[in-house]
Amino acid sequence: MELAAVRHFANKNYCYAVEKGCFLIRLETKRNDMVKVRLHIQEKYLPVSYLDTRQTHHMTLVCSDRYRDYYEAVISMDVVCLRYFFELEDTSGQVVYYGEHGFYNECIEDIERMFDCPQTLREEECFLLPNWAKNKVIYQIFPSRFATDKKISDEVWYQAPIDLDADLQGSLRGIIDRLDYLQELGIDILYMTPVFCSDSSHKYNIDNYYLIDPSFGTKEDLKELVYKAHSLGMYIILDGVFNHTSVNFFAFQDLKEKEERSRYLDWYYVRDFPLSAKQGERPSYKTFSYVGGMPKLNLQNREAADFAIDVATYWIKECDIDGWRLDVADEIHHGFWKRFRQEIKAVKPEVLIVGEVWHYAGDFLEGDEWDSVMNYPFYHSVRDLVATGSRTPSEFLEDLGFLRGNLNRKLESYLWNFIDTHDTTRFRHTAGEDSRKQRLAAALLLLLPGMPMIYYGDEVGINGISDSDCRRGMLWDETRQDWDMLIWYQKLIQLRHRESVLTEGSLLEQYTVDNNGLLVMVRQLEHRCVTLVFHTKEGIVFLPELQGQFDLISEKEFSGTLGDYEMAVLIKMDGEQKI
Repeated sequence: MELAAVRHFANKNYCYAVEKGCFLIRLETKRNDMVKVRLHIQEKYLPVSYLDTRQTHHMTLVCSDRYRDYYEAVISMDVVCLRYFFELEDTSGQVVYYGEHGFYNECIEDIERMFDCPQTLREEECFLLPNWAKNKVIYQIFPSRFATDKKISDEVWYQAPIDLDADLQGSLRGIIDRLDYLQELGIDILYMTPVFCSDSSHKYNIDNYYLIDPSFGTKEDLKELVYKAHSLGMYIILDGVFNHTSVNFFAFQDLKEKEERSRYLDWYYVRDFPLSAKQGERPSYKTFSYVGGMPKLNLQNREAADFAIDVATYWIKECDIDGWRLDVADEIHHGFWKRFRQEIKAVKPEVLIVGEVWHYAGDFLEGDEWDSVMNYPFYHSVRDLVATGSRTPSEFLEDLGFLRGNLNRKLESYLWNFIDTHDTTRFRHTAGEDSRKQRLAAALLLLLPGMPMIYYGDEVGINGISDSDCRRGMLWDETRQDWDMLIWYQKLIQLRHRESVLTEGSLLEQYTVDNNGLLVMVRQLEHRCVTLVFHTKEGIVFLPELQGQFDLISEKEFSGTLGDYEMAVLIKMDGEQKI
């Protein structure tokens, strides 16, 4: 038994309230080391001699990553304070008891050697998430390139490749005019990159946070967009850029002019004066990614933090937006985000808060800061599994297992999964313009739990290399669209909306056959059970044991074979309603 691999802390990651009276307790062990794990619990303040409150619960192996197994038990309890320990049995038959970070050969009876969980404290820390957002489909819009209400020539709109500063005159009015398209596609949430006043096409260097960029329209246009989206059952999320401003922002201009005498001196991180950011030299102030035009805000300064939070609450109050996606959010300190959550949730409790971070971010996802993150680990896994073939199906499941085993269980339905964004190469390009690979990646995106985010135009075949070229004008000309891809995305989204077992169902079984590129998942919700089969390679894979089931994708009986990068969603033909 590998004792050094056994890991548990009595904190919000390993022991937390799912809801009042219902708790989840988690334990990590070395992968394939244990054959049985039991959880022993009892009330702290009632001696066994007075009232025997001891219980034993079997812990379930819920997932694994490359190195660890994750065991969980969900228990009902009504106590003042819970004391608990674990009983571990490994593959050799050795039994060890683990409590309060110590290992024992005998069953633990001394409560001081057990872990401690005050019930009320944990229930008051319960992770509350906006129910409306759970498993919803997101559509990311880059406003300057998505749609316009002006007359733009095809030569300008469809230029490819496209550079960073190309002006396609996209607008909020253009988005309003395309809401019917988005509704027909099946979109639940529109997320727009920044819409505030800025001299760039991307608007991540903001001059005025209280003004919609005139090229996009007005505050009244945003209000109308939100109102009409809401009337169609859709939600609107804006991009919050609080890590940095532009150099034209009023506070930075004052600092540049008055230097040490500026009242905004502590709003930024200044190394020396005069302020400078010459090409090839390190700026004299902290910035985003050494970009001189994006000076970093010091949100430890109370006035700067007040400003950022006022901006966030202002647009919720003025336009009734439904959430914020937070740019470069992992480079801003935890204290600010805790305050940010409290203050904007006080204005609109169901507002959604999503951080941009390109790596695992569990420290921001404990229920007192963000509601979710952009799930870059998912992006990397799908890209490597399908587009480049550098990941096996087993490794893909291990990546999902790491997230499942380390985050609050509720978050699985809220993680923003995606296969590309405005900051990455289009998946279509990475996959060598192989539509079969994109269809498979879209299926992984749209048929698994989470909040799948479609980057505008993927559904009609937009291509593009990373950064500026991945932000081409939306393909509105039907002769330029990949109609087969559009129909595929519509079918997947419709299936996702119709079959709640895909997102809400319990995962009964999953397995892989790496040599064949095969990934299989079985989910069940009440009496509805589906088998998802993904073939991640070229060639033909034979699945005779699944032959004869009904495929919800092809809407016919499954032949038992899958070709290059094909997939199926199967139910048994036992008289159960299929559609």
